[in-house]
Amino acid sequence: MSQMSPEAQVAELSRGVSELLLVPELLKKLRRGKPLIIKAGFDPTAPDLHLGHTVLINKLRLFQDLGHQVVFLIGDFTGLIGDPTGRNATRPPLTPDEVKANAQTYQRQVFKILDPAKTRVEFNSTWMGGMSAADLIQLAGKHTVARMLERDDFSKRYKGGQPIAIHEFLYPLVQGYDSVALKADVELGGTDQKFNLLMGRHLQEIYGQEPQVVLTMPLLEGLDGVNKMSKSMGNYIGITESPEEMFGKLMSISDELMWRYFDLLSFRSNAELEELKLQVQQGRNPRDVKFELGVEIVARFHDQAAALAARDGFIARFQKGALPENINKLTLKIPNPTIPLSALMKQAGLAASTSAAIRLIEQGAVRLDGERVTDIKATIAAGVVVLMQVGKREFAEITVEIDV
Repeated sequence: MSQMSPEAQVAELSRGVSELLLVPELLKKLRRGKPLIIKAGFDPTAPDLHLGHTVLINKLRLFQDLGHQVVFLIGDFTGLIGDPTGRNATRPPLTPDEVKANAQTYQRQVFKILDPAKTRVEFNSTWMGGMSAADLIQLAGKHTVARMLERDDFSKRYKGGQPIAIHEFLYPLVQGYDSVALKADVELGGTDQKFNLLMGRHLQEIYGQEPQVVLTMPLLEGLDGVNKMSKSMGNYIGITESPEEMFGKLMSISDELMWRYFDLLSFRSNAELEELKLQVQQGRNPRDVKFELGVEIVARFHDQAAALAARDGFIARFQKGALPENINKLTLKIPNPTIPLSALMKQAGLAASTSAAIRLIEQGAVRLDGERVTDIKATIAAGVVVLMQVGKREFAEITVEIDV
């Protein structure tokens, strides 16, 4: 166990948290001096993770560093139901083969962050798969339809005349029962999971257990600084991307968003972050602090040597005479969260037309932050600053903002 006091542990664990319910209960558990069982469930709905997914996993790693037992729960049973959270329609369930393949990929990726020696990997089919129909009916009797309809997404669908399948009511119950089966002391989830996490507390009390503490984490904004990080929005950083891609994308975020990323993604202590903020207030270039963030994140998913090489490559391209002295700086407003690169080139005056921009991209004549772009469908997200080069001599530093 950590030598930190319970109060100090709570202070560290609270960084970047949306809600911690309830702090007195967590302190009571910590004061017993025994490792706590920390649960987080992940339905294997997609094979690849991005930095937004790792916000929760980082918090699990902090619990490990403080000496607690992390249970990484793969919802292979709940994945067959389909999580209705945030949905305006019934989610199509996954096939058993899809669940199995995605679960294997998840395990490979999460151990880039979690310590395998301090992690229990569990599958909720272990206990749910053995339940009889009578057992499931008994579990369903622990909650009411009225309480289920208090859940925001169910309420909206019901009022809007959208169908809700009966099996969707089982999802929160099964997730809650997972906490009973694991005897969880703490469960983590995104802000959109609060109803399900509280269900765990409710069922634990019914089954005579001490209720778990609930910790919710915010949804990380993507590169645009506006929308949550998402592959569909094109504003994500995948944890399997190359060191150069990851570092370049991290350098594109705004100075303000940088602190949000430090809070939610960095393993630095609160004291270290306060020191960095003080240095910037005293005149240190925020770009240099952003370099530290980039190196830390890239090293986590690759290694220190690759992270330093990515940083040095970035510096060589953009800080050692690679740019003209009087580079053109533009601020362009776009109506939507993203814009096709070809349209942005036309708007910036770097191409006579969209079709001309597409030809330049196809010819390999366009670079973004030093990286050649050949995908004619490439998009740029609002909220970023990009260095665009067309040919050998045309440069522009473009700040992309959404027109609100």
